[in-house]
Amino acid sequence: MPIRKLPSHLVNQIAAGEVVERPASVVKELVENSLDAGAGSISIDIVAGGEKLIRISDDGGGIPGDELKLALSRHATSKISSLDDLEAVVSLGFRGEALPSVASVSRFSVCSRVGDAATGFVVEANGGELSEARPAAHPVGTTVEVRDLFYNTPARRRFLRTERTEFGHIDKWLKRLALSRPAVAFSLTHNRRPVLNLPAARDETAERERVGRVLGPAFAENALRIDAERDGLAIAGYVALPTFSRSQPDLQFWFVNGRAVSDRTLAHAVRHAYRDVLFHGRHPAYVLDVTMDPSAVDANAHPAKHEVRFRDGRSVHGIVAHTLETALAETRAGTATQAPARVAVAAPPRGMAAQTDMPLPAASPSPSPRAVSSVLAAYDDWTRPGTVDSRVAEPAAAGVPPLGFAIAQLRGIYILAENADGLVIVDMHAAHERITYEKLKSQFDERTLVRQPLLVPVVVAVSEAEAELVASMSALLEQLGLVVDRSGPQRVTVRECPALLRDADPEALLRDVLSDLAASGSSDRVERARHEHLATMACHGSVRANRRLGLAEMNALLRDMERTERADQCNHGRPTWTSVSLEDLDRLFLRGQ
Repeated sequence: MPIRKLPSHLVNQIAAGEVVERPASVVKELVENSLDAGAGSISIDIVAGGEKLIRISDDGGGIPGDELKLALSRHATSKISSLDDLEAVVSLGFRGEALPSVASVSRFSVCSRVGDAATGFVVEANGGELSEARPAAHPVGTTVEVRDLFYNTPARRRFLRTERTEFGHIDKWLKRLALSRPAVAFSLTHNRRPVLNLPAARDETAERERVGRVLGPAFAENALRIDAERDGLAIAGYVALPTFSRSQPDLQFWFVNGRAVSDRTLAHAVRHAYRDVLFHGRHPAYVLDVTMDPSAVDANAHPAKHEVRFRDGRSVHGIVAHTLETALAETRAGTATQAPARVAVAAPPRGMAAQTDMPLPAASPSPSPRAVSSVLAAYDDWTRPGTVDSRVAEPAAAGVPPLGFAIAQLRGIYILAENADGLVIVDMHAAHERITYEKLKSQFDERTLVRQPLLVPVVVAVSEAEAELVASMSALLEQLGLVVDRSGPQRVTVRECPALLRDADPEALLRDVLSDLAASGSSDRVERARHEHLATMACHGSVRANRRLGLAEMNALLRDMERTERADQCNHGRPTWTSVSLEDLDRLFLRGQ
């Protein structure tokens, strides 16, 4: 066959194969156009899962009548005009392929009006054939109708799933877009029945309410508000407490400059932040938006723009991981988690705020007499009749610590304490395990990493690329505690490893580190292995079940929990304490009813 140019409608249908995967793809592209147009309210009407009708209306800036037909031409856009614009994209769409691609596989119409125009204009397309723009009544903004999707490409139509499945994908994408733009109102109907109505969120309270409507009230109740900035990168959104973990990563949403993305660097940064507060096999939940210089991120790395590429991924990883780790470290026992809290990026605190009074080993002697006396004196003052009404007083005003004062021990496992709000129940082994673990981490983090020479150096067979990586990153490997030499084209020799991990397999550790370095330029394998070792030490060094504690020991443990970072969970992600308010107790016993 001779070489020839393809007809324009066939070119558009080929492009539609990349842009229009299913009805949800159409909704995504058109809603993103509405957002780029500055819309404050977007309405989406769906019929038969999007196969029969997709109608999207917005109150954005609109399209002038003389440009309406041009908007349905390939590679026609108002969002970029030069290479500089392409290298610093600030809009969601920029290729100019969405409208002509959708129009080539549907019966398509677009009606729009700009603010200073006396009337709107409409253009229709049928199988890629465009009509002339003609006047039409329309408010300021744009309405796009897509009817009979894939009517002229039956092979694509046969690959569509059931109506319920296709609408489920639309609903999922719309909720994701709604999370990225809380200031925009969204409404969704399916077969003329209202499905979703999200008013614009103008403040943090309304924004948290919207997040709760999209992801469920339980997420909003257990989420910490993040709002931090460092080195030109701002991160905002919500991260759920470790106790609200999931069995699958279904509540994880990342946005970069308002664009919904899936990125391995960002996902790894979150896993790093949650590394020692989650149960094995559990996944964190979060909604986070990263705002940064558009020129530092490549938004054109994926045909459907689902992925991005960072110019300095290592720096982004470090800032995100540090921000989230700082936020989670502030979840100390007894602190309120319901109110939105802004987290400032600062150097993470090392160690506890004060020395613990609780003995570290399980068989250690009791706290000092002075500590016991002060605790008992405070407890006596609080419980003396007439000093304070615990039903109405705030803990701070009454001088009552957040976790209160111990009153009993149950079955040698749980500590029962009374605070200003009611009853506090503490799992003493889980709580002491976290306290011991954080203290051990503080002691080892404050020291210079100690390396231990191997009695017999370990020779590891690697690929040429890995051998070159070892040679180029030897200084970084030494910082991680690994002294590795290149001893051949496809061979390296491990001569030293971290002293704390002297019992680990040097070859397996090196391979894991090289895999991380090749993928992201950084590795936390050594740190994770070290923390696992410290966690085991903490577990064995904590008070065991069925050990009887005195009142002073129990109160000392409660005070240590209030001073310790991440004290809401043990090292394995289990909760360390819970509370029952007096109102709940009254309701349980039908008091006042």
